[in-house]
Amino acid sequence: MLERARAFFDRREVLEVDTPALSRYAGSDPQIDGHRIISSGGQTLYLQTSPESHMKRLLADGYPDIYSICRVFRDGEIGRLHQPEFSMVEWYRHDFGLYAMAAETVAFIANSLGEPALRDVDTFDYVAAFEEFAAMNPLTATAEVMADAVDADAGLRQSLGDDRDAWLDLLLSTCVAPHFSSDRLTVLRHFPASQAALARVCPDDDSVADRFEVFFGPIELANGFVELTDAAEQRRRMEADLEKRRATGRQQIAMDKALLAALESGLPSSAGVAVGLERLLMIAANKNDIRDVVTFAFDDNDD
Repeated sequence: MLERARAFFDRREVLEVDTPALSRYAGSDPQIDGHRIISSGGQTLYLQTSPESHMKRLLADGYPDIYSICRVFRDGEIGRLHQPEFSMVEWYRHDFGLYAMAAETVAFIANSLGEPALRDVDTFDYVAAFEEFAAMNPLTATAEVMADAVDADAGLRQSLGDDRDAWLDLLLSTCVAPHFSSDRLTVLRHFPASQAALARVCPDDDSVADRFEVFFGPIELANGFVELTDAAEQRRRMEADLEKRRATGRQQIAMDKALLAALESGLPSSAGVAVGLERLLMIAANKNDIRDVVTFAFDDNDD
């Protein structure tokens, strides 16, 4: 699979780059915690949850189309689909739009699995998928309506409260994605603007973002963006993420000043995507548990 991945990028003249596993900064995503390390000198460092920040710094410094195959680390992620350490392929393409990047991601997955038929995909806009499979408009439904849709008990209602994006994530995993075809890829695109993360807001509709995900059945394989290049907007989103982390008791981190400096210097128009290799191996081996395709897997009950 690694040979196929590298050949795929070689044919497209995409340059392989190396990114550090250890960084002074962690990603601000309020749903992801990195592994924190305290050095002998008292400095706080983080194992990378994604090579994204470093790769964008390379793009801002004038690099061409680039890709990285690396190990990434996420705290608190152990289970049927998650490991605290896993392999990620991430790449960036200059001047690619949402549809072009999604199409190339599908081609990459089909190529990696040696399954040309996987290029035939189902495609849904996020709103249309929720209307069809969850009987609601995700842009206007209240938290209460979404809680009712999943028959949430009092504990869950209290835990998620009025966090609409948390309810949307729950609905996506329990009510929408299970309806995706089990024998082909599904592209879900134009996520709500509130879930833009590091994607730009869609120029044609500011209620949604230029973000997409690719699924095989209900399993997410890839997450991609047309990249946000506005440094001021990126700072605002980071500040909102950090405030949400504080409010929910998540790991407290510093703002990634290096990434902001890269955006301020000028990040070129580009799109990027990340794919988890172990999940591709699950499909190739017809396995339902990621631990079945990892040689030395972590378990929930590991000491």
